Amino acid sequence: MAITTAMCTSFKKELMEAVHNFKNSGGSTFNLALYTSSASLGAGTTAYTTSNEASGTGYTAGGGALTNVTPTSSGTTALTDFNDLTFSSSTITARGAMIYNTQTGGGSGTTDAVAILDFGADKTSTNGDFTIQFPTADASNAIIRIA
Repeated sequence: MAITTAMCTSFKKELMEAVHNFKNSGGSTFNLALYTSSASLGAGTTAYTTSNEASGTGYTAGGGALTNVTPTSSGTTALTDFNDLTFSSSTITARGAMIYNTQTGGGSGTTDAVAILDFGADKTSTNGDFTIQFPTADASNAIIRIA
């Protein structure tokens, strides 16, 4: 089992089908779910799953809602990002995460996968904050960018 950082292949296709709407107001709703090192997630992942999802105090199955940052462009790169997400007063161990759209059914179910994040090692919080810090929203670093 492994988690591999990737923009999901199904997401790329669904962009062409106008399944995902990243508008800050009136757009789709995106969540981030945490996963243990036993999860098998990567480019081929198509939808949110509870299989090997992390659990613990301060974390609910399905993860947490992400707040969109309005899509923009820089040079020839289009990008969007999310505000950091914190699971407060939590006791969690996670190896990676999945960003998924909670409102779609674009061929793979009702929760289409967008991206998979591998943390590189288990990350743990013990009765503290477990924070997902997104990279700078620019053409080189934004979590979702199309060059």
